Amino acid sequence: MSDPAADAQMREYYDRRAGEYDDWWLGTGTFADQERPGWAQEVAELLTLIEGLPAAAVLDVGCGTGFLTAHLAGEVVGLDQSTEMLAIAGPRIAPGRVICGEGLALPFPDGDFERIFASHFYGHLAGEQRTVFLEEAARVAEGLVIVDSARREGVAAEEWQQRVLADGSRHRVYKRYFEAGELAAELGGGATVLHAGRWFVAVGRH
Repeated sequence: MSDPAADAQMREYYDRRAGEYDDWWLGTGTFADQERPGWAQEVAELLTLIEGLPAAAVLDVGCGTGFLTAHLAGEVVGLDQSTEMLAIAGPRIAPGRVICGEGLALPFPDGDFERIFASHFYGHLAGEQRTVFLEEAARVAEGLVIVDSARREGVAAEEWQQRVLADGSRHRVYKRYFEAGELAAELGGGATVLHAGRWFVAVGRH
């Protein structure tokens, strides 16, 4: 179930983070000095994978700044609860459109899309939120592609993190890390591994 207080905190976090979010992908800003061997190469591999997905009517849930969304082919809609994120994503994914809304209560009728895409959204869902999202995704689209963070040595499967933004604000964020095969099994419905790297996993079903 959705927790209004937690939702508000997460929305504030991503509103504040919007202007620096792409630094995480690009290795710039506060991430410039972080040791992430192979990161840039794997981001490039991930973008190639996304560009190679068949064109479809696709909904990107938790699209953020649209960094990945812009590489999806077809009729694309980006959904996010952060208006600051959407202000960046809108021009980036045009002629696709963006909508402010909640990922656990998708504001669309049954079967409105061919595929749901979600990057680094599923890994923030705790407990029964995962079931709610998967049920909503299955209601709105037949296909599903999940991109998230890979579990690696020294990283717990799940944890509460304290994240500090460039403005000095501190935010408590729930985060999961995945082994690709385990994520595929969790999604069920014939989900298969699309990418299993050091930094990212991608799993899809059609």
